[in-house]
Amino acid sequence: MRSTLIAAGLIGAGLVSYPFMAAAEDHEAGVPLTPAEAAGAWTVESGGHNICVLTLSGQKSGSGYGVKAGSCGDTIQGNPVAWQPTHDGMQLVGADGQAIIAFNRWSNSLFVSHRSSGVDIQLKRGAPGT
Repeated sequence: MRSTLIAAGLIGAGLVSYPFMAAAEDHEAGVPLTPAEAAGAWTVESGGHNICVLTLSGQKSGSGYGVKAGSCGDTIQGNPVAWQPTHDGMQLVGADGQAIIAFNRWSNSLFVSHRSSGVDIQLKRGAPGT
């Protein structure tokens, strides 16, 4: 609590720059993705390469909310037919209602799935080049 008061004092005195304030206010990490904020295009990336684009919907669909997936090859095992919020992000769900892959929320526009191979899979807001 003491560090919070010190930080608040520094911000109020103008002694801390805007990037610090933005980082301090990014409270979205580790919270569920809501249907309203999910709607739109998201790029699946792994190893620094764009793999495919998912279009998430805020509309209920079967066991979750709608998703349209391009061909993601072996990066995402199975064909996602829905997405669901989780306690710390979101997961893609297959036709059988089972989770295919879960992503932890890192920010408003970045979700990460840690893989045992050491190469993470990222889900980034927007289509490539936007």
